[in-house]
Amino acid sequence: MFSTSRTLSSAFLVIFMLAACGGSAPTPGKAETPATPEAARAFVASVETALRRLWVAQSEAEWKKNTNITDATEAAAAKANEAVMEYLAHAIKTARRFAGLALDADTARQLTLLRIAGGLPAPDDPKKREELAAIAARMEAIYGKGKACDAGACRDLGQLEDVLASSRNYEEELSAWSGWHRVGRELRSLYARYVELANEGAQEIGFADLGEMWRSGYDMSPVELEAEVERLWQEVRPLYEQLHCYVRARLVEKYGNRIPATGAIPAHLLGNMWAQEWDSIYPLVEPYPGEASLDVTKALTAQKYDALRMVRLGEAFFTSLGLDPLPETFWQRSLFVKPDDREVVCHASAWDVTYADDLRIKMCTKITQDDLVTIHHELGHNYYFHYYYTLPMLYQAGAQDGFHEAIGDAVVLSATPGYWKRVGLLDAVPSGERGLVNQQLKDALHRVAFLPFAVMMDKWRWGVFAGKIAPEEYNTAWWELRRRYQGVDAPVPRAAEDFDPGAKYHIAANVSYLRYFLAAVLQFQLHRAMCRAAGHTGPLSECSVYGSKEAGAKLKSLLALGASRPWPEALEVATGERQMDASALREYFAPLAAWLEKENRGKQCGW
Repeated sequence: MFSTSRTLSSAFLVIFMLAACGGSAPTPGKAETPATPEAARAFVASVETALRRLWVAQSEAEWKKNTNITDATEAAAAKANEAVMEYLAHAIKTARRFAGLALDADTARQLTLLRIAGGLPAPDDPKKREELAAIAARMEAIYGKGKACDAGACRDLGQLEDVLASSRNYEEELSAWSGWHRVGRELRSLYARYVELANEGAQEIGFADLGEMWRSGYDMSPVELEAEVERLWQEVRPLYEQLHCYVRARLVEKYGNRIPATGAIPAHLLGNMWAQEWDSIYPLVEPYPGEASLDVTKALTAQKYDALRMVRLGEAFFTSLGLDPLPETFWQRSLFVKPDDREVVCHASAWDVTYADDLRIKMCTKITQDDLVTIHHELGHNYYFHYYYTLPMLYQAGAQDGFHEAIGDAVVLSATPGYWKRVGLLDAVPSGERGLVNQQLKDALHRVAFLPFAVMMDKWRWGVFAGKIAPEEYNTAWWELRRRYQGVDAPVPRAAEDFDPGAKYHIAANVSYLRYFLAAVLQFQLHRAMCRAAGHTGPLSECSVYGSKEAGAKLKSLLALGASRPWPEALEVATGERQMDASALREYFAPLAAWLEKENRGKQCGW
């Protein structure tokens, strides 16, 4: 299962928690066969059988819990996760016997992937393992059932998000933001214990802590990965700072001295519960009002779209590229709208429940452009599943986790105004410099605004896992990082009992977040490569590969590899390039960057 980062999107247990399958763990104390290449191949085959059985059981339990949150489904999911953790803990330790052997490339790669397969590594102690599984299930359930209640009236996350997206009343926005962030308080002590137990599990399989384990899944050392992330961030930081400067000035015009003219922006005024994307405030900061509308939501409503029709439109994009239609079971088994009779986790996610082309999405769809974009993104995950599901279990993943998120987002880059017009959701396409600036500013509020949030999320967790951030410092360190990277601040003083990281799904659900930053870079590289395959020769921002079988063939070649090759090789297959590179992102937004620099001339940017 996978989550989308944005509307909150795409949710899932960590990509390499491939514990899907099952089988008994190696028996402690049992005599072992000699560590030979043949024994290594036999071991990998046994892992394949075990993982396939365990994953089905775990995934089915997680689906039931996510689509019907009860004490019973929560307990069943915890039990299934515990079984996965127990098997993986033993299997990973057994795999270490084969270190240093001269192995064929396929066996060696699967053993490498196995070592990092436990997204949530469990301690050997059965009681601690059971406790960790219960905590993980409990945190996600608390988040899923969370509500903000005042004088007997309660609002869930979706309702609170609607306030931030549409209201421009400072106090209303503050009430919605504060109400949801109280939900995190219940997770604070659970999270601290989760860190202790997960770190113990990671250490037992040879990692310093859980953060180091997460950073080991990128075909490079953890130290090299951190340097790579910082390099990519520095490439895109100047564009973000210019966007922040422009938006802050417009917010000062709206809210007056409640916004510091040269400081961080209060988090509740950016149209999103986590201030991670700023799309919703576009009407407030639109550069040139009166140009052709970019609002697809109005057309969706006027044309009486429902959730199912929106998903059909998303599927039509992929089939226009020559990719297969979704299986019939997808339409029968997905959850498209929020049910009235039970609690569900509304965070949008994509699934292959049995790892056998059992594709589904789960989301509480609203008839909005944001959710239509989310659908395109989630289907990107589904199509990845579809094209690699026949591979061995340890290869049924993205080339690295950023790839899985990048696929759908690369497709969304082709959802240009021209595309929306072509499918009947816009009457006219913006033209000229003003129309282009409007279009790019709206896009940047979604994509560029997201970049620093995607960096700081796991930087915070890496510090927590490494013991550099103690439980009593959780919230203070969270806001220090948000100010440093985003230039965003808490709108009200935070109390000692607050745990604002817990108000974010990916913290509560143990989903690493670096993938979203890497995807934000990779999606533009993939988009540029598909545009070249489609024969596009104009500005990158105007390219839509909709209908291009050549672009589809390029995409399909990447999807079919899964994790069977190191990601630089997979990237080369798709783009001809072996290094992640932010130049495509900068190329895409070059017109906006030039306009922002002129617009911000004379302003004191930064915070």
